[in-house]
Formats: sequence, C-alpha cells, structure tokens
Amino acid sequence: MNLRRLLLIAGFLSLAALHSPALAGGLSVGFAARDISPDLKRPVWLAGFQPNRRATTIHDPLMARALVLGDGVTRIALVSVDLIGLQYQAVQKIRTGLPDVDYCLVASTHTHHGPDTIGLWGPSPLVTGVDPAYLDRVCVQTIEAVKAATAAMQTARASYGTTRARELLHDSRLPKVYDDVLRVIAFTPSPPTPLPQGARGDGPQPLGILVQWNCHPEVLGRKNHAVTADFPSTVVADLAKRYACPIVYFSGPLGGLMSPPEGLWRDAAGRRVPDETIESMQRYGADVAEQAAKAVEQASPCELTPLEVSAAEVALPLDNPWYLIARSMGVVARPGFYWTGSRDRPGDRLTPQTRGRGGRAALVTEVACLRLGDVLVACLPGEIYPELAYGEYPSAAEPGVDFPEAPLETPITQLLPNERVLLLGLANDEIGYIIPRRQWDARPPFAYGKPRGQYGEINSVGPDAAPLLIEALADRVRTLGISQARQINP
Repeated sequence: MNLRRLLLIAGFLSLAALHSPALAGGLSVGFAARDISPDLKRPVWLAGFQPNRRATTIHDPLMARALVLGDGVTRIALVSVDLIGLQYQAVQKIRTGLPDVDYCLVASTHTHHGPDTIGLWGPSPLVTGVDPAYLDRVCVQTIEAVKAATAAMQTARASYGTTRARELLHDSRLPKVYDDVLRVIAFTPSPPTPLPQGARGDGPQPLGILVQWNCHPEVLGRKNHAVTADFPSTVVADLAKRYACPIVYFSGPLGGLMSPPEGLWRDAAGRRVPDETIESMQRYGADVAEQAAKAVEQASPCELTPLEVSAAEVALPLDNPWYLIARSMGVVARPGFYWTGSRDRPGDRLTPQTRGRGGRAALVTEVACLRLGDVLVACLPGEIYPELAYGEYPSAAEPGVDFPEAPLETPITQLLPNERVLLLGLANDEIGYIIPRRQWDARPPFAYGKPRGQYGEINSVGPDAAPLLIEALADRVRTLGISQARQINP
C-alpha cells in the first residue's frame, strides 16, 4: 500500500471521527415506547387509595417510555413507566436484559390507576394484588423499549429549560412546601431539521423531550375503575402533537403531599368543572403541557456529555409495622435482610428459618447520581418531600413531632451545586414517602395541634429513610468529584 493511499485512508478516518458520536464523543439519543397496559381478561387490582378496586376498562394505554443517551463511551437509558412504582428487584431483572447499556434507570410516574405492582391493593388487605405474569410482561416490554431506543439513536443537541407553576399544586400536609419547578430537556438533531408542516413552536424539529413535574397522578380519585396514566397521558399527548416528537415524563419531589388543586377549572358557561372526572384530568394535563411548552421555548443550549454514573445499593431499616406484616404474609414479595446498623452493609437475608432470630429488619434499594455534562440528576427510590429538595424546613421543630432534635438533612440542591438539575423520584424502586426525620410524627401528641397524625408515615419504611438516603446521595455526588456549593433556591 503506497503512502498516498495511506494518507487518504487516514484523512477519511479523521473526517469520520469528527462526525461520529461514537468516535468523537458527541451526544447521541434515541427514543422509543412500548405498551404495558394489562389484559383485563384477568383480574387487575388498581394500585393506590384502597384495596379491592378492580379495573373495568382501559381509558388510555400505560406505557414504558425510554430515552437512551450515548457519548461514544457510555450509554445510559432513562425509562419512565406508567405505574404506581416498580420495585427494585424488577428493575434489576430489566437490567439483565440490557447488556449493551451501561446504566438503566427505571422510574415510575406513580399513577394511582394502574395495576398493583407492589402487593398492597389486592382484593383484600390480606391478599396480594400483584400478578407475576403482568410484572414479567412489564419487564419484557421495558427491555424492548430500551432496545428500540438504542437502535434509533442519532446525533443530537440538547437544551435545558424550566418554568414555575405554583398554581398547579396543592400540599395536603403541613408545613406547606412545594417544588413548583417544571424542568425539561429538549433534544434536536445535529444538524437541525425544520419542524414538519402543522407542528407548533419555533426552531428546529425536536427529536424528543424529557419532562419532569412534581405532582401525584391522582386527579381521578378513589372511585375510578378505569386503567389510566392519569394526567401524564394528556401531558404526553398534547406535547407530542405540538412538537411532533416523543415525550418522556418523570415525576419529581411529589411527597408531602403534592396533588392537583380542587376547583381549578371552569367550563365555557363559567360553571365549575367537577373534580375527579375525565375532564378535570385532561384539563390539568393540558395545563401542565402548556407549562412544559413554555419551558421548552425558553430553554437554552446545554452540553450533556460526558456521561457519568455513580450508583450504590443502600440498606434501610424497615420499621413500618404494616409493611412488616404484609411482607411476612407474602402480600408484599420483597427480599428482607437483617439491619446491621450500616446502610452500606445489609445483614443476612431473612428466611423462614431465621425469622425467629429477632433483630431489626431492613430492605435494600438504590441511590444514584448522574452527571450528564452540564446537568446533574438525583435519583431517589421513593416519594421525595420538597423540603428535602430545597431545605425549606420550619425554622424550629414543631411541638409534638417525634424527633425534634434530629439534624436537618442536607438539601438535594445543595448537594447538586448546579442551576441545571433533574430530581427524579420513584427511581429504580418505590419505598414510599421519604420524610424529613425532624418532621416524623407517628406518636401522640401530634404536631400542629391535630388530634391524629397527618398522612404520610403509614406509607414510609421508617424515620431513618430520609437521612440515610440523603447521606448515600452525598456519597454518590462525592464519588463523581462534585463539590458542594451554596444552596440553590427553587
């Protein structure tokens, strides 16, 4: 081979490297979705609210929506499933089917109108509501969504934007603290292509949009018997129509307890639209979609490479007596361990042979921090209280709380010293409410002069969950070499 030919080949490879994300380290993205709606020929027990709520129809499909990111070295999948919460063992099963993905995050939107995937909402409190065959199908479809998104990857640019929508939130638990920031990342081709005819918005045609909002998908309420993703279905549909691209929706700090306000809408005649109806669900979703569109239009360019992940398993003491009973009866089929006093070292696995040994029980979950170039992502395995996001704790412990001297947890936004963040709740697991320890209030006398405790503790693993999870997140941040800075206000 002569010198001239070698130089031509070298020049060709150099040009290819400049234009290939795999070689040049540029961003590539892919989107895909798969239907995870249940088959109503089998009994389907809807999760959330109360047991014995059997599905009778499907209003809109439940979906597994995948976004895959690549930088030429690392490949990360971010998946959102329209479920109350997918437990850690199911996420681990999904990961085994994705050997070509370096890290797969599976977060749940937390709809209260999908199949029971935990066990607590079966035909009675003593009978699980989980259909193992359905869980297997969710895993298969989620794997297929990620594989399809991977196959669809192409070079892209990204923009990050936010808007605020306090009017779209209600906090049913004192103190009233909100995360009213709606966050988006919009992806466009590189080089850009124009919007198709009929699509709304300015600028190039998006490849897809990630949306993070912080509200319980429970507009329809406890009397509903239709399978639905609730308002996120309208958010996704409206934005997909507006921008002619895929949408992936994630839930953020919705504990504490973030829900849609009542009486928010009026019809053309000025009459109040009844709450807990299909119309109110669609109205709320349309309002959230409008806010998301505002964030997209205001978004500014950001770099999402390089991609880095720091994730670790965390042991948490399991003190909720109802969870312990449900687990012992097989209503919740989740591995249990002995609590050793360390979040980093779970003890022996609980078995029928060791059950009478005594000692405190624990579960194992996961905490992660992702660095996507300019954007930092906190991934926590339950329903995050907004106080933990911003540190908006009461100036003094409210009289009557159980741990008035407990240290305050470091706010997540202080751990992530960046204006561009995503706060993903129900990430890779659903362990219930993550409540600041100083606000834990399960024993009388109760805070705020109430005759009984506020709602929350009954759906939490225990008062140690928040401090241990925040400490674990701080470790993940340090592993990535991120130094803390001043707290960033919402």
